[in-house]
Amino acid sequence: MTTSPAEPLKGAGASGQGLKLLAVTACPTGIAHTYMAAEKLAQAARSLGHEIKVETQGSIGAENLLSDNDVRDADAVIIAADKDVDRSRFIGKRVLAVGVAEGIRHPEQLIERVRSAPVHGSEEGARAGTGTGAGTGTAAPASGGAGGGKERSVGYKALMNGVSYMIPFVVVGGLLIAISLALGGHPQADGGLVIPDGSFWKHVNDIGVIGFTLMVPILSGYIAYAIGDRPALVPGMIGGWIANTGSLYDSKAGAGFIGAIVTGFLAGYLVQWIKKVEVPKFARPIMPIIVIPIVATTALGLFFIYVIGRPISWVFTHLTGWLGGMTGSSAILLGALLGLMIAFDMGGPVNKTAFLFGAGLIVSGNQTVMGMCAAAIPVMPLGQGLATLVRRRLYSEQERETGMAALFMGLFGISEGAIPFAAARPAQVIPANMLGGAVAGALAGMTGVTDAVPHGGPIVAVLGAVGGVPAFFLAVVAGSVVTALTTVMLVDVAERRKGGGVPAAAGADVGADAGADVAATGGAPAAAGAEPVVAGAEPVVAGAEPVVAGVGVGAGAVGGGVVSRTAAEVVSVPPAAGSGPAAEGSVPSAGGSVPAAGGSVPAQATASAREADGSAADAAVSGGNDVSSDGTDRDEVPDIEVLSGYLTERTVKTQLVADEKEAAIREMAELVAHTGKVADVDELVRVALAREAQGTTGLGEEIAIPHAKTDAVTAPVVGFARSTDGIDWGSLDGTRARLVFLISVPGAAAGDEHLRILALLSRKLMDADFRARLQGAEDEAAVLRVLGEIQ
Repeated sequence: MTTSPAEPLKGAGASGQGLKLLAVTACPTGIAHTYMAAEKLAQAARSLGHEIKVETQGSIGAENLLSDNDVRDADAVIIAADKDVDRSRFIGKRVLAVGVAEGIRHPEQLIERVRSAPVHGSEEGARAGTGTGAGTGTAAPASGGAGGGKERSVGYKALMNGVSYMIPFVVVGGLLIAISLALGGHPQADGGLVIPDGSFWKHVNDIGVIGFTLMVPILSGYIAYAIGDRPALVPGMIGGWIANTGSLYDSKAGAGFIGAIVTGFLAGYLVQWIKKVEVPKFARPIMPIIVIPIVATTALGLFFIYVIGRPISWVFTHLTGWLGGMTGSSAILLGALLGLMIAFDMGGPVNKTAFLFGAGLIVSGNQTVMGMCAAAIPVMPLGQGLATLVRRRLYSEQERETGMAALFMGLFGISEGAIPFAAARPAQVIPANMLGGAVAGALAGMTGVTDAVPHGGPIVAVLGAVGGVPAFFLAVVAGSVVTALTTVMLVDVAERRKGGGVPAAAGADVGADAGADVAATGGAPAAAGAEPVVAGAEPVVAGAEPVVAGVGVGAGAVGGGVVSRTAAEVVSVPPAAGSGPAAEGSVPSAGGSVPAAGGSVPAQATASAREADGSAADAAVSGGNDVSSDGTDRDEVPDIEVLSGYLTERTVKTQLVADEKEAAIREMAELVAHTGKVADVDELVRVALAREAQGTTGLGEEIAIPHAKTDAVTAPVVGFARSTDGIDWGSLDGTRARLVFLISVPGAAAGDEHLRILALLSRKLMDADFRARLQGAEDEAAVLRVLGEIQ
């Protein structure tokens, strides 16, 4: 069945023949909001007399996938998702795309709006998008998803997608080069390191160089892929290779990662434009695999060589001449300028100009200029790595892992370790890098630091190539600290302007976040985590939007970040049989929150947060945890287990003493500690509060699900408590939390059974009758009987 774009769908509701609807729900971490939206859509469709099948893309594997037959027979499709969903399978169908929050808030409205939604793949659908071509996996949302339900821009998702795929190449290449130098390099008389040709470590070094060489085309290719789908991958990658190969356009240095970003977007949008060209029917099958890649690759390559490349060559030549004229000027000024240039594009033409200028003067006996460069070279990776330690809550797990790798690379003078951070947040990271580089270069110039080899970083000082070692380390440390503090300040300000959110995992999040979370992609990197969690909105990755970069999103971030379509797992929620009546009204989505467990807790939950300060409220909390509601000592309560044993009678409390969020989290942490599964209550509280700092875990409907993924717990454990008066949890619907679940899982939690239970819990909590019975249960045993309904 193919939908005509001319008229809205006819016939619906209880009085007439209902529609056959399909839906896809997804959030970057893939637990609560994914299933809450699915349940709300299913309830709304049943109440309106429609048939619906919901596919959920979550963290617990594939369930209830939409088949080709389902799509063929469907009247329309609703996509309620905060990550990329492959829409190429829905060509010819009316498709309404909104954020996952809209699926929870306004399911009835979505069902009404999908009747007149654009037909995906038609001219109407293309006009309704925001820049993506028909049939691509990242088509923009149909208009109308307002507020927290809007999706991220195509450009942002594309950038995070590229960053998430680039990160492994940066980390692997950089670390292999650093390890090979450390273990296989032979110190020279001038203080340098040389790896003998043909040796084992030379081969390791060569492998690392290949990783670095591929880094730039990978970034470009996957930016293009996120915009123009598979036909854009080849022109994007080849365009990135050309951008990084200066010899193709008579430049001594390539355009680096900045050039890759340019070629990625050019390739993606060029492919989109070519797709819109009408061609005879017989030629359509070969367009995406032959015609489009060849035309786009040729056009982009020649455009870069003849139009973009020549200005880059001109800049390189004239910058070199300009620097040559400054050698007799102030050493402080020259050092600051060289530091700015070294830090600007990290391997691009500006960086290479400064580096080759300093290296060229070594042979003439002037080693002070290279000393300035050598002090600035490690500042970017060291500063960005330090930033992930200074303000952990601003970064996803993937970002923090990339930060540790950047610190290691910085010690060996590998400035490219900071590229993932700069690519993910150029407006914040590049200025911070330049400021730190200028400080390091100026201090080195002022103190007369020298360097006898064309390399930088602490490694050259350790090996004796640097003159004025104390001053050199002072310059490096000062520059790195300035970079870290400036980065933290600018990122924090940027996120506050977006609404108080904190980046999650490209991967964050996302987005599905490689390396820490059980990502919504089933393990693909996300753009970082990376996409920022905006208060009032579900986080999006890493490598997640892709968080970013290691940054990420997350995605894994992501989340974060942007999630790879090729790796996205699909999880589904069949319509719940026998579920209670839907709650009247709509359910606002919790801002930036998802209950987390197992691998899906955003890794940023390990970030810094306010420590408990021993307040009177905390004392009252700890004092109230030792007995159950009937006065029985909790340590003597027999373990009645529900939710696969994660929640027992000793982790249930019928009345919280605390009246504010922080105290309530501490009280619940003390509660679950009675199981013996909590090794460090203070750390569990810190991690849970850090997650709250990223975005409230108040889901609305008087529900809050704070959560933490931390080694402070030795096994998954769930606590439940009620508050008669409710606690202000910052929920979007304004309700105070009266039903509070604390979910805690180890950092290295394996398996997905706890995720499955939590997904069921999220769906069940959408049942108003279930919530009422849970609120009205007389004691712990009664609470367990109600929760025991979740199967």
